[in-house]
Amino acid sequence: MADDERARAGQKMKDIVEATRREFAQIRTGRANPALLDRITVEAYGDVYPINQLASISVPEARLLVIQPWDRKVLPGIERAILKSDLALTPVSDGSVLRISIPTLTEERRRDLVKIAKKVAEDMRIAVRNARRDAIDALRAKQRSKEITEDDLKKGQDEVQKITDRFIGEIDALLEAKEAEIMEV
Repeated sequence: MADDERARAGQKMKDIVEATRREFAQIRTGRANPALLDRITVEAYGDVYPINQLASISVPEARLLVIQPWDRKVLPGIERAILKSDLALTPVSDGSVLRISIPTLTEERRRDLVKIAKKVAEDMRIAVRNARRDAIDALRAKQRSKEITEDDLKKGQDEVQKITDRFIGEIDALLEAKEAEIMEV
């Protein structure tokens, strides 16, 4: 019974770490990364779509993104969506593809991005701690209803704490790597 709660908590925490990876991928660095455009949506065909559903995005150089739409008619819409986004990127169109040159970041902007990354990491640590709390509450409820013994409760709490420490360590390692990537000139 206690194993179910530990497994459930472990899976929740694993999902949180994956969400952290996705969030960090969307934080801009000095390098081109297709994940930068994940949040941008484009109006096309009477609906709203993410860019990656309308075009292929490639990185031919370290500081260049190339967006090639599958239908040329959506090219102006993609260009408008990128210009309206908060990424401060300016696409250049040649009629069939968009090229986005990723400018180097100023020292001040780098510090701001590190702050954003730290905030994301802290939010994810809080989510991991919430998963730990939920697992421990479930274990306590099982102990109160006599499904598990007090010793099983204590053992379960210790194991959930170990799992929590491991996943918080993973988030810290991801943050450290992202900080280094952002501050790299």
